[in-house]
Amino acid sequence: MDDASRRKKLTFRAWRRGFREMDLLMGSFADAHMASMTDEDLYEFERLLATPDWDVFAWLVGQKPVPSNFESPLLTRIMEFRYEAHAG
Repeated sequence: MDDASRRKKLTFRAWRRGFREMDLLMGSFADAHMASMTDEDLYEFERLLATPDWDVFAWLVGQKPVPSNFESPLLTRIMEFRYEAHAG
């Protein structure tokens, strides 16, 4: 799969999560940042999309700590984006 197709597929998947809140969080982030993601970011984003939505949602809203194997600069950016997107 070429790079453009991969990015398009990931954005599509980000907007079709298990529930609306995750659609908004992951889809909005993908729309804003997909074009600038590195290969490492894309891999991490794919990993997050393959993780159960309720787990990722709990990490994003601070209900559960992020497991060490999921800590990454990308997840930090998504968490920061979530709060920016809902700020004032």
